[in-house]
Amino acid sequence: MSTPPSDSSTDEQRWRDPHPQGDPGAERTAPRPAAKVARGLGATARGAGRAGRFTVRQARRAAEAQGAGESGLSRLIQMHFFNTAGDAAVAISLAGTLFFTVPSGEARGQVALFLGLTMLPFAIVAPLIGPFLDRFAHGRRWAIGATMAIRAFLVWVLAGAVVTDSPWLFPAALGVLVASKAYGVTRAAAVPRLLPRDFTLVKANGRVSMSGIVGVAVSAPLAGVASLAGPEWVLRYAFLLFVAATIAAVRLPARVDSSEGEGDLLLRGQDEGRARKGSVRIPPAVAYALRANCGPRWLSGFLIMFMAFQLRENPIGDWSPEVLTAIVVGAAATGNFLGVIAASMLKRINPSVTVSAVLVADVAVVTFGLAFYGVLALALLGLVAGLGQALAKFSLDATIQRDVPHRVQASAFARSDTTLQLAWVIGGFIGIVMPIDPPRLGLGVATAVLVAWAGFVLVRRTSRA
Repeated sequence: MSTPPSDSSTDEQRWRDPHPQGDPGAERTAPRPAAKVARGLGATARGAGRAGRFTVRQARRAAEAQGAGESGLSRLIQMHFFNTAGDAAVAISLAGTLFFTVPSGEARGQVALFLGLTMLPFAIVAPLIGPFLDRFAHGRRWAIGATMAIRAFLVWVLAGAVVTDSPWLFPAALGVLVASKAYGVTRAAAVPRLLPRDFTLVKANGRVSMSGIVGVAVSAPLAGVASLAGPEWVLRYAFLLFVAATIAAVRLPARVDSSEGEGDLLLRGQDEGRARKGSVRIPPAVAYALRANCGPRWLSGFLIMFMAFQLRENPIGDWSPEVLTAIVVGAAATGNFLGVIAASMLKRINPSVTVSAVLVADVAVVTFGLAFYGVLALALLGLVAGLGQALAKFSLDATIQRDVPHRVQASAFARSDTTLQLAWVIGGFIGIVMPIDPPRLGLGVATAVLVAWAGFVLVRRTSRA
């Protein structure tokens, strides 16, 4: 029986194209590029989700380690993470709007005015905050939450102001700054009340500070991506972070509000008759550490405000103002990170020696910046200033932990942080009103101030010793 001859060309065509033109099943079975992309994106999203959940679990486990979960310190650590993440987003958004789009004269005048007004609450209202909160239940939790909620509201206002050039731009930006500084004061009073067993204040503050560094590291890239859509979207992202921080503040343990068994740390000349039972005067070592800390904190406020306008109006060489500002700020952030890491060495270093060395190092690096003004000198100045501020603060914490009775440590931390925030505001105010021509004038004034303050602190300590 013979078979019909086959058409070889037709068979070859069908072998090459199993679904000839017009086959209704071809469209259903042929892989589409869009489907491949969708599957790839889905796999990437699932992988990112798993990595994100793993990271969150590891971060929560680290925050709750060594009894921090039982004492409630982990909740404060999580709240501080959202706080610093929001502050980083606000800084990135305003870096390209507040200092680089507004005319320099207008910006300097408005920032100086509103920053000058921020000195009033620190100088007058701050001494009244502690006694007020001690008399009302749930005071500290709601005070911390209020600093977050106020910033959430203000960054939402800023999101509209940066687009419409609203006159509320500078008041809202300075309001965020004031609320951020007020948060530092209220948080300082909460940390001693959440200490786990066998935990020192230095160790607790170091863990809280480390969470802040992680918050900046995580939030900065996300804020950078959001800035591609516009600065208002970065501020809306910061709004969500501050809302999360507000919720975390309200969920802090109730012991944050308790003042049972505590007293006040009295300053010299303060009336002891109006103080609570158990109040003590500030020890000489704590007073010295606090005075020494005012120098690095003043320098930090001065450099942030002065360099923001100095580098904008007088850039160095062919460097753009944005890049120069990023170099100085990045160096300061790196120094702060190194200071947090080096704080673990405080167990083997005398805190009084550390704060003295930091004060002298700040004088030396400002003098170096004045003599060799340039990109390298400014980067070194930012690095040493950030490192010194962190080390000096941890030395102050260690001194309070060692020399102040436990019942008044909360008052000691609240007063010390209020003093340091006021020193920062004064430094920032001087940095704004300082003329930017010639470029070395501001650093010359900073050198003179630090030399005078270091001489006063060291000579007074020597005479008292």
